Amino acid sequence: MSKDKKKESNQKQELSEWQKRNQEYLKKKAEEEAALAEEKEKEKQARKEANSKLLEESKKSSSELDEEASSPSKEPSEKEEKSQKGDRKVKEKKEKKKKEKPEKPAKPKIAPVHIWRAVSILVPSVLVLLLSVYLLTPLSTIKNIEVKGNSNTQADDIKQASGIQDSDYTLALLLDKETYAERIKSNHWIESAKINYQFPTNFTIEVKEFDIVGYYVSGEEHYPILSSGTVESTPVDRLNLPETYLTVTFNDEQQVKELITGLSTISEDIKSQIQKIELAPSKATADLLKITMLDTDEVLVPLSELSKKLPYYSKIKPQLSEPSVVDMEAGVYSYTIADKLIEEAEEKAKQEAKEAEKKKQEEEKKKQEEQGNQSQTSQQSQSR
Repeated sequence: MSKDKKKESNQKQELSEWQKRNQEYLKKKAEEEAALAEEKEKEKQARKEANSKLLEESKKSSSELDEEASSPSKEPSEKEEKSQKGDRKVKEKKEKKKKEKPEKPAKPKIAPVHIWRAVSILVPSVLVLLLSVYLLTPLSTIKNIEVKGNSNTQADDIKQASGIQDSDYTLALLLDKETYAERIKSNHWIESAKINYQFPTNFTIEVKEFDIVGYYVSGEEHYPILSSGTVESTPVDRLNLPETYLTVTFNDEQQVKELITGLSTISEDIKSQIQKIELAPSKATADLLKITMLDTDEVLVPLSELSKKLPYYSKIKPQLSEPSVVDMEAGVYSYTIADKLIEEAEEKAKQEAKEAEKKKQEEEKKKQEEQGNQSQTSQQSQSR
């Protein structure tokens, strides 16, 4: 007996958690069945008691009828006796039928805990099944994509930049909209992008493009300069150019970005007056800019100090009575363009005079060299 007990104890120790839970469940189930059986027994007893009461009442009523029949004052007729006998037989038949009818066993009630357990398992399983079926059908990749906000870029280029493929799942696009929107910004025209979803399969890509600040001019070609500082590699048709626009004559990437950054801090009033920007380096300033205004005024300002010095032009402009040059290279002062032309003419005349003087000196040197060569040849011929 001790060995059997040891085996049973070892088996109990070796039981897994699931087996333990199963045993607990079976115990609870046995207790519930026992409770149901007790209730059934109680119901049977109650029914038996009710039936016995009915029998007693029927016996009492029959005995009363017999007494009435045996009394001398009231002698019942044969018809009444027959009707009483028929009533007794009917009552006896009904009682027999009640006894013969099998009692229907009461259906056992399911505990709410078991219902909730079943629901918690069945609902996720059904959802996973439906999702799997959906992903296997062509419906899972249907997408209607619309692009809004683009004027300088094609909708197909924006879709291509997003990386959205026809074979991509609609659900994947819905769950990862921000990643696809961020990819669209790889297009140098796009400043920002957003993807909106509308049930069931409609997507809208809303983009904001960089503004065109000006145009880089090379010969007769005009290349847009974006507010990001990028110069577009494809020229614009001259018929599509606006009536007034800013032109830039240099396309160095770093210088153009620095120029756009500087102009972003300048007021729109000044920017709207600029017609042309070009590099005009001097001996002292390598990044000196020459800015030509629509009214033919010229502003000389270093590129590195553009945002600092150019705003002063709005204060100097009212003091200028004729087209002038505002020199901001070192300090700030102005002079008329006529004076500038006179200075340039004088400098040009001086330069031409210097060049003429050099030519004369060169010609004299050549003559002297020729004369020396001739004297040498004559001396050689005499010595021979």
